[in-house]
Amino acid sequence: MKTLLTLTLTAGAATLLALAGTDASAQAAQGVSKTEITLGSIQDLSGPIAGFGKQVRQGMLLRVDEINEQGGVNGRKIKLLIEDSAYDPKKAVLAAQKLVNQDKIFAMVAHIGTPTNNAAMPVQFEKNVINFFPVTAAREMTEPVHKLKFAGGSSYYDQMRVALPRLIKDKGAKAVCTIYQDDEFGLEVFRGAEAGLKAAGMDFAEKTTYKRGATDFSSQVARMKAANCDLVVLGTIIRETIGTIAEGRKTGFNPTYLGSSATYTDLIHKLGKKAMDGLYATHTVQHPYMDEVSPKIAFWAKKYQTKFGDDPTVFSVYGYSAVDTFIAAAQKAGANLTVDSFIKAMESTTFAPDMFGSAELTFSPSKRAGSNMTRMSQLQGERWKPVTDYVKPQ
Repeated sequence: MKTLLTLTLTAGAATLLALAGTDASAQAAQGVSKTEITLGSIQDLSGPIAGFGKQVRQGMLLRVDEINEQGGVNGRKIKLLIEDSAYDPKKAVLAAQKLVNQDKIFAMVAHIGTPTNNAAMPVQFEKNVINFFPVTAAREMTEPVHKLKFAGGSSYYDQMRVALPRLIKDKGAKAVCTIYQDDEFGLEVFRGAEAGLKAAGMDFAEKTTYKRGATDFSSQVARMKAANCDLVVLGTIIRETIGTIAEGRKTGFNPTYLGSSATYTDLIHKLGKKAMDGLYATHTVQHPYMDEVSPKIAFWAKKYQTKFGDDPTVFSVYGYSAVDTFIAAAQKAGANLTVDSFIKAMESTTFAPDMFGSAELTFSPSKRAGSNMTRMSQLQGERWKPVTDYVKPQ
């Protein structure tokens, strides 16, 4: 954590010095030519959340293909370059260095993962490269405020502090426990839950953690069972969510489970099956189930299926929507696309809710999160069912 902080401060100082000397964004923008806008993205394509990374990548590629078929953005085609981090911060730094320094990208779009984004952002900011709509809801994506940060949805922190008190009340929970990933992602979920518990006049009965990539959760489940927990907050992603709940079912431990938007994925019920029913999760966009969608989404999904041979998921939507929002702002920025003109376009645009049910997004020099609205769904019959409308933090 100390190393990351030092890198961030160093990058910030470098950026300030550069801006003091020359207006970098007033020059020809890196990654923008007469015919192309070069964007970069870092995904997990071979690590523990590769299932998510593949879906984000495909969603991005679909939107890039659409806009390029239409002639591009103000006459410029989008060139999208994607690197694999395997969800490893060290590999993310190397990937960022390649994309920023060698490939000369204009912006990093939909980079997946909290620890990987935190590691890569200083590399980007030193070269005035925007971090746009990362696929993580950690507060570091918007705080501290930085002109090169833009994020779409509600943070893990806000998600948990909104949803947890409500679920405690609805379930009459008496003892709340948590299991969370021992990194920046897990800590964000934990801190939000801690704030929500404080608002409910409670504290955790038991706190447990695991290392990234762990596959055995028996000791953590045993500790939470021994503490008689009737509600468990999950700072987990795919296999850790499934592993924790499956272990609980096996040992007769069946509390109410609440996860963040990182657990809101079809992969939970596709891989964990019926045993995952009852799980609650927060989210900002709904999963596009093909027999429930509007004609507009059905048309979009058919294009996605034809191109990739897969059904789209909520992570496909994250990738698609990130590129779509970038396109809208770049178009508004006009023919003279620079970092400054793009930022001005973002700060002066109200982005209406999209066809996937997102909240309205707005930005300002002091507000880098487009929305702080959160919904909650529950797995019922191996399908996510919304159980709340959008709620704002108090």
